[in-house]
Amino acid sequence: MDKHLRGFLDYLTFEKRYSAHTLRAYQRDIEQFVAANGTAWGKIDRSQVASMVVKLRSRGASPRTCQRLLSSLRSFFRYLEKQGIVNANPAASVQSPKRGNRLPNTLDADLTAKLFDAKPSNALEKRDLAMIELLYGSGIRLSELVRIDIHNLNLANGMVRVTGKGEKTRIVPLGTQSIAAIESYLATRSEVEPSAALFVTRNGKRVSPRTVQQRLKRWGQARLGSNVLHPHLLRHSFASHVLESSGDLRAVQEMLGHADIATTQIYTHLDFQHLAKVYDAAHPRADRQTD
Repeated sequence: MDKHLRGFLDYLTFEKRYSAHTLRAYQRDIEQFVAANGTAWGKIDRSQVASMVVKLRSRGASPRTCQRLLSSLRSFFRYLEKQGIVNANPAASVQSPKRGNRLPNTLDADLTAKLFDAKPSNALEKRDLAMIELLYGSGIRLSELVRIDIHNLNLANGMVRVTGKGEKTRIVPLGTQSIAAIESYLATRSEVEPSAALFVTRNGKRVSPRTVQQRLKRWGQARLGSNVLHPHLLRHSFASHVLESSGDLRAVQEMLGHADIATTQIYTHLDFQHLAKVYDAAHPRADRQTD
């Protein structure tokens, strides 16, 4: 691997504390650029970066893929600039292809209620219910869920401390149903140390993100007749339902752990969709007849 790329990845790992998944994405994008342009970083110019984007689009790559590549290259060249390897960032002024604002899918209130209709019949199902209640009840990310230790919980005050992107921690509230589900699940475990992982496998090991995804699909198949249930769907549903009821965008931002409120504002579009449906169903002028 090019020594400058290795230094950049080390910088992201130890200083920025990026996840392994993010690191792989950065490495894959930059190595793809290296394969086409070489590693004479000081000689790379804007036209080479723009040409790379054009080639990707001509091969059928989505705007999102091109945007991610540009983001990786901008960050990398910014790092090289700070290191004195390049004089300017050749990716800085390259325009990325525009993509439509795709709104996240959500569960409506009726489908959400169906998730919690059946009572868990064993310890494994109690664990699964506690995970689902926490994902939907607090809107936390999958990566945050699997990292929770028991000492992060304060069930008496209805709070949990989670560690999000960039190792940033925040406190999120727990609803009464989440607390009840967690207490029921913890009662199935004996001699639990405060430092122990909250959610564990049958062998007592911390659950992996993949395990959570598989168990949620199984739960959704059994209760909704579909395998579409996944952690981020519950996070989106939490955000849209809370915003729909409260209208407090700033509070939703804090609970989701978004650094920029612009990221949270996508849920205002979901709320508008709900208002539009109510209008179309109720307003006498909504169904306009053509002449």
